[in-house]
Amino acid sequence: MAIEIGAGITIGGGILVQPEFPPGAPTIGTATATSATTATVTFTAPSYSGSTAITSYTATSSPGGIIGTLNQSGSGTITVTGLSGSTTYTFTVTATNSVGTSSPSASSNSITTPSLIPSKKVIFGYGAPSSGLTSITNLVTDTGVVGNDVTGVGTARYGLAAAGYGSDKAIFGYGTTNAAEVSMTNLVTNTGVVGNDVTGVGTGRRQLAAAGYGTDKAIFGYGWIPLVSQSMTNLVSNTGVVSTDTTGVGTTRQGPAAATYGTDKAIFGYGTNWPPNWPSSPATAVSMTNLVSNTGVVANDTTGVGTARNGIAAAGYGSSGQAIFGYGSTGPSDVSITNLVSNTGVVATDTTGVGTARAGLAAAGYGTDKAIFGYGQTAGTVVSMTNLVTNTGVVGNDVTGVGTARQGPGAASYGS
Repeated sequence: MAIEIGAGITIGGGILVQPEFPPGAPTIGTATATSATTATVTFTAPSYSGSTAITSYTATSSPGGIIGTLNQSGSGTITVTGLSGSTTYTFTVTATNSVGTSSPSASSNSITTPSLIPSKKVIFGYGAPSSGLTSITNLVTDTGVVGNDVTGVGTARYGLAAAGYGSDKAIFGYGTTNAAEVSMTNLVTNTGVVGNDVTGVGTGRRQLAAAGYGTDKAIFGYGWIPLVSQSMTNLVSNTGVVSTDTTGVGTTRQGPAAATYGTDKAIFGYGTNWPPNWPSSPATAVSMTNLVSNTGVVANDTTGVGTARNGIAAAGYGSSGQAIFGYGSTGPSDVSITNLVSNTGVVATDTTGVGTARAGLAAAGYGTDKAIFGYGQTAGTVVSMTNLVTNTGVVGNDVTGVGTARQGPGAASYGS
């Protein structure tokens, strides 16, 4: 009778005890990022399957050790889930049979998963050129390139505001035709197409601000009805429906700016308080901000946050929910000041010398983490310049000749 005492050892009767082996290593193929959190890895089955048939293959990421498994015997493609956005990975593949697991394959090519944050485009719209008013829009790619003028998109006006809503759309609202302040809005699709006027959406006013909040809603706030600044807000639902006025939300003012911060909150900042008894009491530029919760509740004034000014613009930037206020007028002069805002809503001291000083401009976030300032007027002359903002809040040099020069437009992010 034969007794098994070890692989390849012959005992009584000349019987050879057969060894058992795991498979050979697979041959790595191509890794491909398929979303912010998933990738596929192709492989070729090893020429040697080991002592028994291969039952499964496992792809393992580096870094992270995140695995994906494919239960079959031959070559194929493994899907790996649970990856992180904006991260570079390589992968190895192993084969398994009933005996054990192979040594790993060579490493795959490297991939970088896209950002979890949707890549946004921007739309600038409306405004006042050197004469008259315009209903022009300019689309901006998610790399910050400004497109040619598109005309005929609703009632021409200026001093309006704009914000993103519904995760991938935008809304323009309010403003003045010079003949009157208007309470109209224009919705923008996720492809940048501007809709017809919708009228009767709260009190008509100009020189207000707007921002997104709560991940998919928006808020319009403050503004000016001739000779009286306002402290009213209007919330916008995630379907673009504007609510009635809410009054008494901080110091009345016109010419502020607003931006989203911390991914789901908003901040209004700066502007000029125009008292009801003007000119007996002078109009005064302010350096106050008001934080907005992710449910659209506006907080009390926070004062002393940089140089007081109005006619400024603001936008979100960065990957963790920062914001930036920029430019404006102190009254005597236009300035090229910016103030960065942390993702907890704390406003930093002034940074000066960031492009041509101007007021009456607009701004919005583009790409996944950058921003753009555009248009405005400097020393009474309207301009067609933009300034890109990096994902660390650094403002770039002027880029000129980007559509019709104008002041008082609105700007918002859209698309995904």
